[in-house]
Amino acid sequence: MRILVTGGAGYIGSITTHRLLDAGHEVIVVDSLVRGHREAVDQRAEFVCAEIGDTSVLERSLPGCDAVMHLAGLIEVAESQTNPGAYFDANVAQPARMLEVMRVHGVDSIVFSSTAAVYGEPSKVPITEDAPTHPVNVYGATKLMFERLLDWHASAHGLRSVRLRYFNVAGALPDGTLGEAHEPETHIIPRLLMALRSGQSEFEVFGGDYPTPDGTCVRDYIHVCDLAEAHRLALERLGEGGPGAVFNLGNGRGYSNLEVVRTCAEVTGHEVEVKVGPRREGDPAVLVASSEQAERDLGWKPTSGDLRAIVGDAWRWHTGPGTSHPARHGSGGTPAR
Repeated sequence: MRILVTGGAGYIGSITTHRLLDAGHEVIVVDSLVRGHREAVDQRAEFVCAEIGDTSVLERSLPGCDAVMHLAGLIEVAESQTNPGAYFDANVAQPARMLEVMRVHGVDSIVFSSTAAVYGEPSKVPITEDAPTHPVNVYGATKLMFERLLDWHASAHGLRSVRLRYFNVAGALPDGTLGEAHEPETHIIPRLLMALRSGQSEFEVFGGDYPTPDGTCVRDYIHVCDLAEAHRLALERLGEGGPGAVFNLGNGRGYSNLEVVRTCAEVTGHEVEVKVGPRREGDPAVLVASSEQAERDLGWKPTSGDLRAIVGDAWRWHTGPGTSHPARHGSGGTPAR
């Protein structure tokens, strides 16, 4: 299949592109490089530097494509609370224009990299796909808006979509050649590993008064390679004529922020003192996924569910050969996952 991947210069997008190419698909990456990295784009892919709402670029790139894999977007919860306009533009308005170009050119399949943030504060854990969607932050709200838009395009134009709702993503390619590099970095595992690598003796976690066993947020961590594989399976489901669907992705096990700190310290051999800071606005207390539906209907099951293995691959990315790679240090920078 020939696939247009938006956000393919970002963390998840670049590793998913790598997986698609390894599986024999052709890939066109569209990424603005506002927060992505040209160095992260697989050399086997065709690359176009543009915003995903640039209809003139899409008019040239979409013809001949069998499907779109949409990973571009702004993703920081705290930032979304202070800059909602930018999040509406990047996560709703621009991809809405992309859907119109898809319709014109008869591209009727899309895999959407969504988020578990659409659920907000869940009423039960682990979270299943039929759980109510009540996002508590702008980021989750804009992702849910785009999901609703996909529903409307399905009703009006027959668009088929698979939406993947997942939780915290971490890790890297096992060989250490491609991993997570955001600027600024707000995700706990890369922040912590960078702090340990630089010799910092203190690390701040956000909030210590949540209704959890140790007072810190609990999250379900998924290895980025497992996530990339889920994207590939979703794409091929659509390519075989399968219907649209929603799938939660995760390991079904939650780790608190303090557990993450301890695991990172053990894996790296470095000690760090934890400082508890204020909560971040819009952070739910517990997010843990049920992936039973993905296993049953998509044939997906995580292969790297152990947090130590996930951290180990991420540490290899931060400290392995080629640490001068610009993307390792967050230089450059699409809104991209």
